[in-house]
Amino acid sequence: MNITKQDIDSLNAILKVYISKDDYAPRVEKILTDYKKNANIPGFRKGHVPMGMIKKQYGKAVLLDEVNKLIQESLHKYLTEEKLDVLGNPLPKNEMEIDWDADDFVFEFELGLAPKFEIDLQKKAITDYKIVADKEFLDNQIKTIRKQYGKLISKNEVAKGDEITGTFKNEDKEIDNKATFSLEKIKGKKQLEQIVGAKVGDTLTLKTKGLFEDDHDNQTFLKVDHDDVHGLDIEVTLTIEEVNAREEAEMNQDLFDKLFGKDVVKSEEEVRAKIKEDAENQFQQQADQVLLNNAVESLIENTKFDLPGDFLTRWIQKSGEQELSEDQAKAEYERSEKGLRYQLIEGKLMADNNLHANFDELKDYTKAMVASQMMQYGQMSPAEEEMDNIAARILSNQEEAKRLAEQLNQQKMLKFFKENAKLKTKEISYDKFVKEAYQ
Repeated sequence: MNITKQDIDSLNAILKVYISKDDYAPRVEKILTDYKKNANIPGFRKGHVPMGMIKKQYGKAVLLDEVNKLIQESLHKYLTEEKLDVLGNPLPKNEMEIDWDADDFVFEFELGLAPKFEIDLQKKAITDYKIVADKEFLDNQIKTIRKQYGKLISKNEVAKGDEITGTFKNEDKEIDNKATFSLEKIKGKKQLEQIVGAKVGDTLTLKTKGLFEDDHDNQTFLKVDHDDVHGLDIEVTLTIEEVNAREEAEMNQDLFDKLFGKDVVKSEEEVRAKIKEDAENQFQQQADQVLLNNAVESLIENTKFDLPGDFLTRWIQKSGEQELSEDQAKAEYERSEKGLRYQLIEGKLMADNNLHANFDELKDYTKAMVASQMMQYGQMSPAEEEMDNIAARILSNQEEAKRLAEQLNQQKMLKFFKENAKLKTKEISYDKFVKEAYQ
């Protein structure tokens, strides 16, 4: 058995697999001999069926099966030994031309080869957001906390800032929903004027167009389907059942202890500092994810290389459970090309910089995750043996192990980008970050 490789260009090649009778005959003969021993054919005792009859009945099928096994074994061995970096799998090229009555066979396979390329992490600067909890954010957080821990004062008449409990109805849209909402949720000026001054027991007719600050509130308070929330333009009745003013909690030690534990903070300044610290730690996770996403997009955009597109399209066409049409395969390739490009870039970065997580790293990462979860339930110092046993159980699940490995590799890639990519730091408020990073 022999394999030769003919390069068509830097991304495409043809493999020829030469299989002679000496390669497959002993395997075919052994299987047919086993068939002969166990065959049950009317008119013959078990084990005494003539070999000629066995060959006639099973010979061709066994030949095809064993030759195909030889091909797969030899291809895998060749690609491994030659260290060929291929995309997809080898595609048979001449399978319809094979004369299975011959003694020797030559099989041809198309190969798609991974491109050679260089990665320049300094080519274009990537924005590294530093999100700050500014005064406006902290003021809003303090206001929310004081309302949350304040007390409700029952009223008979609606005034600005009050909370209302009432039932919305519309017969055509089958709306009949009791809801509690703050008057701050109302956006429409005319609707607001109707509600302010209304009394418990009053029924108002309101237009839903522009009623709430966010159209998604139509789903929350009116219980309409998500498909109807945007631009909903109907009339609803609102029967006011309860009106409450919320008296904000005082900024005192009692509130501080409720928020952070006894005597952890002792002044409003310390409360603001703690909120700022906690918020900015959470913001950092979002900023890191955006940095990672932007680094990926930048690498895809700025790392130029060709792919064996025609080969990959044919491979996509033939590799699924059902063969695709040519147009379907082209469309699928176009959808997957960007992801494939990043897989190649990421693979090169991880291989060149030894970033792949090893088992010990994955085990430590799993134990840290478990410890963090256990702390949430008050188990501050779990025993090392217990942690090892839990981690072992988690990692015995292949899907879970794969998921955790992907998370860890993502963390390692983020750290690598922070240390090696060209970054430009931008300090920004959270609201501005959301608008800039996600819109």
